[in-house]
Amino acid sequence: MTTSHSAAPPRRRHTAPEPRGGGNHNVRTGRRRRRSRLRITLVIALSIFVLGAAGLGWIFLKLNGNIDTFSADGISGDRPKAAKGENVLVIGSDARTGGNSALGGGDKGDIGRSDTAFLLHVYADRQHAVAVSIPRDTLVTIPPCKLPDGSWTKKRTNTMFNAAYSVGQTANGSPACTQNTVEELTGLRVDHTVVVDFKGFAELTDVVGGVKVCLPQDIHQKDLNPNRSTQGRLLFSKGEQTVAGQKALDYVRIRHGIGDGSDIGRIKRQQAFVASLITRVKSDGLTPTKLLPLADAATKSMTVDPGLGSADKLISFAMSLRDIDLHNTKFVTIPWRYEGARVAIVQPDTDALWAALKADRTIDGKDASGKKGAATTSAAPSADEPPSGDGVDVAVYNGTTTRGLAARAAATLTDHGFTVTGTANASTQDHADTVIEYGPGEKNQAQSVAGLFPGAQLQSASSTGISVTLGRPYAAEGPSAEATGVPTVVADDARSADDDLCSNLSYG
Repeated sequence: MTTSHSAAPPRRRHTAPEPRGGGNHNVRTGRRRRRSRLRITLVIALSIFVLGAAGLGWIFLKLNGNIDTFSADGISGDRPKAAKGENVLVIGSDARTGGNSALGGGDKGDIGRSDTAFLLHVYADRQHAVAVSIPRDTLVTIPPCKLPDGSWTKKRTNTMFNAAYSVGQTANGSPACTQNTVEELTGLRVDHTVVVDFKGFAELTDVVGGVKVCLPQDIHQKDLNPNRSTQGRLLFSKGEQTVAGQKALDYVRIRHGIGDGSDIGRIKRQQAFVASLITRVKSDGLTPTKLLPLADAATKSMTVDPGLGSADKLISFAMSLRDIDLHNTKFVTIPWRYEGARVAIVQPDTDALWAALKADRTIDGKDASGKKGAATTSAAPSADEPPSGDGVDVAVYNGTTTRGLAARAAATLTDHGFTVTGTANASTQDHADTVIEYGPGEKNQAQSVAGLFPGAQLQSASSTGISVTLGRPYAAEGPSAEATGVPTVVADDARSADDDLCSNLSYG
C-alpha cells in the first residue's frame, strides 16, 4: 500500500501585532531613516575627505618635486645665536641654467652670480617685517666658505658682496657662502635662505596676473643693455603700468638711464616692485587655495636651505606672514657711501640697524618682540632728568667679544645728544666692567655719560677726551629700549609696502 502525502501548506509569515495606537512603530521607523541618512552623510563626508586628502597629497608631492635644496655642509659652524624674530635671506640669482639664459641673456654655461639680495626680518609679534637690501657692490668680509672639492677658502676682506655667491665658480652659485657672509656682516643668525632665479621670478608675476609698477621716464632697449649702439625700441613708457613675465624681469633689471644709473637706484625700484607684488598677493587673499598656484610657480625655479625643503614648510611660513599689515612691511638699504666705484658700509649706523633688528625693534622705534607690556616707543633713562649730551664728544670701545656692542652704545649716546667721535674694538676684549675715562675738567660731562651706563666706573686720565670702554655687564644686559633706535638715515629712507607707487624710485 502506498501512502500519499498532501503538499505542505504554505508557511505563514507571522508579524508582530501592531502595538496599540501605532505611535511607537512610527518613531522607530523615523529613527531608522535618520540613522540611514546619517550613515549616508558620513560616507559622503568620508569620501570627500579621502578624495580631498588624496588631491592635497598629490599637490604637495608635486610641489616637493619642484623644490631644490642646497647642502647645509657649506654653512659655517661658527654662527650667531638664534634671537627674537626670524631672518630669511632672499637672493636673486642671475644663473643662466635651467632655461634662464632665454630670459636673462648670457652664456648658459657661465657661473652663477647674485644679482640682488635682501635680509627679511620677520618680527616676533608676526605683525611687522622689514627687508634690508645689501648692494651687490658693497665691500664686506667674506668668511671661509666650502668649495666643491670639500676644501674651505680663506677669509677675504674688502671684497664685493656678490663675490660670495660666485665662490666655487659653479653654474648654480654658492647660497651657503652668501649666508655665511650675511651672518658675518650682521651678527644675526639667518634662519632660512631662498634663491629665486629669472625663470621663477617671471612665472610668479604671470601667476598673479601682473604687478603694478611706475617709471620716472621712458625706457628704451639701450637702458637695459648699455652696449647697444642705438637707442632701440621703447620698452616702457613713463608712468604707471602693469608688467608680467619678461617685462617684469626687464623692469627689475633696469639700471642705466635712470638717475645716476647705479645699483642703488635699481635697488629702490626693486623694493617698490616687491612691495607692489606683496600688495597684489594680499589683495587676492593669502589662503591655501590662492597660495598653491603661487607655490607651484615659485618652487619650480627656487633653491632653499634644508629647513624649507618641503612644500608644507614653505606654505606654513608663507601663511605665518598673512597678518602683517602693508604699512608695517618696510624696505630699507644698509647705510652706505660710495668708495670709488664700490659701496662702503657706514658705521656706526649699520651696526645700530643690526642691533635694532636683534632686539626686535621696528624702524619707527617700537618693540615688536611680542612680549606682554612691551614698550611701544624708545624709553628714556629712568633718571628724573635724562642725561644731556649737548657739546659732549665721546669715543666708544668694545671691550668684549660681543659683536655690535659699540654700535649699540653709540646709538644710545647719539639719541641723547652726545657726539660719537668713533667706535672700535678695545685693545683687549676681556673687560669685566664698563669704564668711562675723562680728562681734566671733564668729570661733570663724564657723569652725564655714566647716566646711560648704570654701574660704569669713572676713571680720570691725564689726557683730554671722554671714552667709554664697554664691559661684560653691558653685553649681558642685551639691547635695551634706548639703545636700539634705528638710525635716522635709515628710517628716513624707508619704504612701506603701501607707499605711493611712483615715489622714491631712483638715486642721483
